[in-house]
Amino acid sequence: MFQSVSGLRYVGAAALVGALLAGAAWSGGRPVDGKPSHSTAANTPKPAQLPGYNVDRNAYFGDLHVHTYLSNDAYIFNVRRTPDDAYRFARGEAIGHASGFNIRLAGGPLDFVAVTDHSEYMSAIREAGKVDSPLHALPFSQGLFSTDPAQIQKAFAAFVAGRSAGTLPKEYNDPSIMSQAWKEVQDAAARNNQPGKFTTLVGYEYTSAPGGRNLHRNVIFRSAKVPNLPYSASDSANPEDLWHTMDAWRGKGVEALAIPHNANGSDGLMFDSVRMNGQPIDRAYAELRARNEPLTEITQIKGTSETHPTLSPNDEWANFEIMDSYIGRDIKVTKFAGSYVRRALEDGLLMRDKLGINGFKLGFIGSSDTHNAAPGSVEEPNFFSKVGRTDGTADLRRSIPPNGAKTWDGVPAPDPKAPAVPPSQAWGASGLAGVWAEENSREAIFAALKRRETFATSGPRIRVRFFASYAFPSDITTRMDSVHQAYSRGVPMGGDLLPAKGKVPSFLVWAVRDPSSGYLQRAQIVKGWIENGVAKERVFDVACSDHLTLDQGSWRCPSNAAKVDLTTCQPERFKGDVELKTVWTDPTFNPKQRAFYYVRVLENPSCRWSTWDAIRNGTPPSPYMQATIMERAWSSPIWYEPTI
Repeated sequence: MFQSVSGLRYVGAAALVGALLAGAAWSGGRPVDGKPSHSTAANTPKPAQLPGYNVDRNAYFGDLHVHTYLSNDAYIFNVRRTPDDAYRFARGEAIGHASGFNIRLAGGPLDFVAVTDHSEYMSAIREAGKVDSPLHALPFSQGLFSTDPAQIQKAFAAFVAGRSAGTLPKEYNDPSIMSQAWKEVQDAAARNNQPGKFTTLVGYEYTSAPGGRNLHRNVIFRSAKVPNLPYSASDSANPEDLWHTMDAWRGKGVEALAIPHNANGSDGLMFDSVRMNGQPIDRAYAELRARNEPLTEITQIKGTSETHPTLSPNDEWANFEIMDSYIGRDIKVTKFAGSYVRRALEDGLLMRDKLGINGFKLGFIGSSDTHNAAPGSVEEPNFFSKVGRTDGTADLRRSIPPNGAKTWDGVPAPDPKAPAVPPSQAWGASGLAGVWAEENSREAIFAALKRRETFATSGPRIRVRFFASYAFPSDITTRMDSVHQAYSRGVPMGGDLLPAKGKVPSFLVWAVRDPSSGYLQRAQIVKGWIENGVAKERVFDVACSDHLTLDQGSWRCPSNAAKVDLTTCQPERFKGDVELKTVWTDPTFNPKQRAFYYVRVLENPSCRWSTWDAIRNGTPPSPYMQATIMERAWSSPIWYEPTI
């Protein structure tokens, strides 16, 4: 039996957790005039259902941001693993790392993956590496294939500079090279797709970075029906042009969505208050963006983009895996508004008030951005970083003392204003995408992404449920069909809750730990709302571990005093819970105020990857990096819409 949470007494808790792991169905309908809609998924059988099909929906974990040797930066970094290798790794097989050792997931196979190689000059460096290729003999191609990390960085810098300035040799832009690579992506996805067991999604990365400010997106397709070539930042660096292109694809039966990532490196540009051309955001822009970008990648190896301490000074957990420099450049981000998701959600509420539509109505996923063809390689004790030969070992990541020393004595304190050197010091072992879907198939996974019934984790496979309703049964936390009741009477993460006259909504929060990771410490609801035309936010603890009593004055759980031994990385064994579950009512609810709510679940402290590196080296943790982290998961928001 699992422990009780927040004073609730669980009946048949093991069965209830099983219900959470299985999931619950919802058709995408939403309450009208406060009256719950019925699930058409529950009433309409799906033809030719796959093994594991569940009308009450299952949790599936995957990675929608994966690079292989088709990405030019990966190839320069000595990565030679293919899309097929990436899918093999995701299924639990071992593959070779560019540094000469084997790598493998420790936490079991993933459920779904998209290989998303950079579309700009896709596979040109690989082509230049072939001795019989016309590209190989070009002067620019010389020096691109070193195994020396320092020379690799120079080669990468030269490639990026040439691409930005438009000075790459014309041979690098040969459409036949991209066409062949794009076919390889599609063929590998077709070969490795196993409906009901393992899903592959065709995708690519659109890599726009005007002035080094990150505007990258991953474009994910619903099916094998895709355009002849990807639309890339070489065609246009303005994401509006990508969205218009996606609209045109949709008119031809090609369904896709775009997922922005690393807003933290955009210096305010990703979720800016104006369009890229400087014009004000209008309704047409908001509709275009909302139609094509229902999600954002909130966490990955290059940092977490939920919020920043300067934007959320009253959030004690805001300082999580923050990387506040440009991607690949020693330039500090100075504009945090527009760079973080929580502020974007708040700006979206203001946009909804002004324009009648919310262009920043974003669900959440995490993914890795691995350039090692290693989906899901975000396990802290098993972390081999991101970019092949240049950071594949602890000494290159500088998580151990320099020059083979066995102590950090004499190492000067880092300048907090200086960029991390190397940048991998600021990188985190994060993240994963979670979805709730009826079955493990392209159609079901894509539908979950489209309706924002998604969640993100920093790596552990924490399962999170989140619902809002005016009519939850009083015994919903103990009944065997609680998830089905939540769907039939309310809305899940990603949905809208409409007003019900004279009624205050309740929120069902339910999370279960990853058995291979830490115990859960607390569940929180993050609220953003508009008050007198001003966006505001607040973090509420709503469920405490260890039978601790929630202080409803401060809305904080007491500390459970969980610690971790930094000499062994052994965490506290007897603190924290397997399951956190509660029903919460917002004490500040105002039926006239537009608002969003999302769940954040925190684990007990555990060792960061850099501390694991140090222990294996027999040295203390790096003074340049945090020794511990609190792994976490985020649900997609639920939006309260007082008017439509």
